Amino acid sequence: MASPHDDLEPAGYAELLTDLKARVRATQFRAARAANTEVLRLYWSIGHDILERQRTAGWGAKVVTRLAADLQREFPEQRGWSPSNLKNMRRVAEVWPTLEEFGQRPVGRLPWGHVITLLERLTTRDERDWYAAEAAENGWTRPVLEYQIKFRRRHVLGAAPTNFTAALDAADSELAQAMVKDPYVFEHLGLVKKRAEREVEQALMDRLQDTLLELGRGMAFVGRQVRLTVHDDESHAVDEFFVDLLFFHVEQLRYVVVELKIGKFEPAHLGQLGTYVAIVDDQYRRHEIHAPTVGILLCTGRSGAVVRYSLASTNAPVAVADLQGLPDEARGALPSVAELQAVVADELEQRS
Repeated sequence: MASPHDDLEPAGYAELLTDLKARVRATQFRAARAANTEVLRLYWSIGHDILERQRTAGWGAKVVTRLAADLQREFPEQRGWSPSNLKNMRRVAEVWPTLEEFGQRPVGRLPWGHVITLLERLTTRDERDWYAAEAAENGWTRPVLEYQIKFRRRHVLGAAPTNFTAALDAADSELAQAMVKDPYVFEHLGLVKKRAEREVEQALMDRLQDTLLELGRGMAFVGRQVRLTVHDDESHAVDEFFVDLLFFHVEQLRYVVVELKIGKFEPAHLGQLGTYVAIVDDQYRRHEIHAPTVGILLCTGRSGAVVRYSLASTNAPVAVADLQGLPDEARGALPSVAELQAVVADELEQRS
């Protein structure tokens, strides 16, 4: 006979269930990762054997086609035995000549589709290893990996013109420079000429919160239109300023002020940004642990000479970078134009 207490949850049951769920999921993840590793090792070994026989026994392309057909007949339930995939296996063995080089590097932890992307989109071992490491560390999907390669993430990092070497000490300027890039690529710019600047900026601010990936790893969102107040002790006047976007870089332990300007760069933009950087550095920064605050000005038009002179005239550590839109083939990585138009429409409706 059932006890009246059978339906009651025993003490500690919820905690045990939560722990068991976490352990099951962790085991599933480890099993999937181990299975992926074994598949990659198998593919490398097949590619290595094909490559060796082509080198030593004079095997030609027709043998690869025949081998693919025989493997497909033997393992009809498995995908991956096409002639093109066997050729990809051979290319892997060419790029990473030993199993240790392949299996013990980040590329050996990626899904096979990612590896194929590295083979097809890049031409050097150095670049493939760099993007493989970034993809493994950041958990990039294949479309994101393709997007980052398309817009040359490795080459644009640290490319924005700055005055960091003059405004910061040597070690810190290198860190800050590595944090910024040029250009920053957002699909939002398709709307730039259709609305007034303030309206577009507001719409962009809404969407920029959802596109932190483009701003870089380690950027934690603090707020938009962050209110800064400055008190004058003599006149008792209070001045207010509003920062477009404020971030905190969790790896470098510094605040990052981001200002967006639709249109051509003007020297006054850096004066405004420098003021915001100084205020944030004074009011937000904990001097014992935080690195100096820096500013990034994102604009849609830039003259190299004017930017260079403007940077030289300010003491605040700031960078200037271009904003660019995305081509059609990369639009899956960011919000669509239709979504952004809806955001703008909503903003205009609320203001009317």
